Amino acid sequence: MKKDIEILSSINNSDDIFKDVQNIIEQTRSYAYQAVNVAMIQRNWLLGKRIAEEELQGENRAEYGKEIVKRLAEFLTLKYGKGFDFSSLYKFVRFYKAFPDILDSVSTKFHLLSWTHYRSLLRVTDKTARDWYLQEAMNECWSVRTLDRNIASQYYYRLLQSQNKQAVENEMKQLTATFQQDKLEFIKNPIVAEFLGLSPNPDFSETKLESAIITHLQKFVLELGKGYAFVARQQHIKTDMGDYFIDLVFYNYILKCFLLIDLKTSRISHQDVGQMDMYVRMYDNLKRTEGDNPTIGLILCSETSEDMARYSVLHDNERLFQAKYLTYLPTVEQLREEIEQQKEIFRQQQENPEE
Repeated sequence: MKKDIEILSSINNSDDIFKDVQNIIEQTRSYAYQAVNVAMIQRNWLLGKRIAEEELQGENRAEYGKEIVKRLAEFLTLKYGKGFDFSSLYKFVRFYKAFPDILDSVSTKFHLLSWTHYRSLLRVTDKTARDWYLQEAMNECWSVRTLDRNIASQYYYRLLQSQNKQAVENEMKQLTATFQQDKLEFIKNPIVAEFLGLSPNPDFSETKLESAIITHLQKFVLELGKGYAFVARQQHIKTDMGDYFIDLVFYNYILKCFLLIDLKTSRISHQDVGQMDMYVRMYDNLKRTEGDNPTIGLILCSETSEDMARYSVLHDNERLFQAKYLTYLPTVEQLREEIEQQKEIFRQQQENPEE
């Protein structure tokens, strides 16, 4: 009831009905986001506290704690689905230990950080720097991407060492301006969907064109034959640096390896290659089993160029397999023709929607 009163008191009508209804929607949406934020932070802190207390019960605390977290992860994943793997539960414990007094403040401050903000802050081992990033992120309403960039670029330490702090701050604001424009950043976060027991919506990160091309690429690869089995679309990969989605994942039972496909709507960049390298290494580490050959990463660009298709046969692959890989993978020309064909179909559908 008190929260209802707070919402009502923050909404004042004017002579402009359009502005008033927009204000009502924005204000009530903000309160809804805040409520989810508070609940998620409280849950993760309480889980971390309970697990930390349990760890103290064992004589060999490190081994006992590891075994408890492993068993909990299996139990919670089976019962509630995603969001409770081994890594996540340990983050909850670190969260509790790094912010022991967080519950005293989350219910009183309106401009709260999200759980994803706190997860990023856990990467900062220097307590003084972590507390500074925390306060700045709250006071300046930094988005998660802004916070991540500032941590990665050592913004705190550069400010300390700089004689012209204003210049450093101005540069930071200029470089992160685009990161601050997404008002729906929090609700788009797949972690929020997991918390609410919903399925993450991959369409948030895909244009209609990308989605159409990916749909047909999935059929195209399977129709090639040559041993392909479909594994996943928009497969969620969670890391300390954020959440990623691999567009398509196949397994080839002739080559005995996974094939990862990622579609880009611009020319290929070194960041794209680096991201695919991460996907390949993670797949080799987490999914590859004895008898599997190294994972293959394939980056596709929807813009026609000489870089239309590039194979990232990475991570210490044995040379003798390369000719075999290329025999079973679709050719650059096949992929280029398929993408161009789907782009033309998509263009015609947009011009003639009734058809």
